[in-house]
Amino acid sequence: MDKFKAIPKTLRRRLMTAAFVILCGLTLRLTGYDIGLPYVLVKYGGSFLWGMMVLWIVGAILYGRSILVIALVAAVIAVLTEFSRLYHTPWLDAFRLTLAGALLLGRIFSWANILAYLLGIGLAAAIELSRASSRK
Repeated sequence: MDKFKAIPKTLRRRLMTAAFVILCGLTLRLTGYDIGLPYVLVKYGGSFLWGMMVLWIVGAILYGRSILVIALVAAVIAVLTEFSRLYHTPWLDAFRLTLAGALLLGRIFSWANILAYLLGIGLAAAIELSRASSRK
């Protein structure tokens, strides 16, 4: 536990927030349809949460960088991931058919997904900025 406390508070918070968002996203995607949630909420809510997750993971990796830089890198990763769906090889398509592949890379290109990712990244960046300003 002492080693955990040695990790800077902001970095620790970003990692814990990313883990929480991953849990929420998995819960939404894996149970949302079963409990009767609308398709739009499950599909784009999951993409929204995925964008938030990317921001907090990038924020942990680029700890110490500005939120703007973190958000821009997260946006580039999200957009490139979506555009990667237009590239097809047998091994990549086989991976996309697995649960891990569908959750990490997705299967079908969608402009609406890009919008959901960017909105999620924007909200996560706003939360980070709010947290930073409340510490001052």
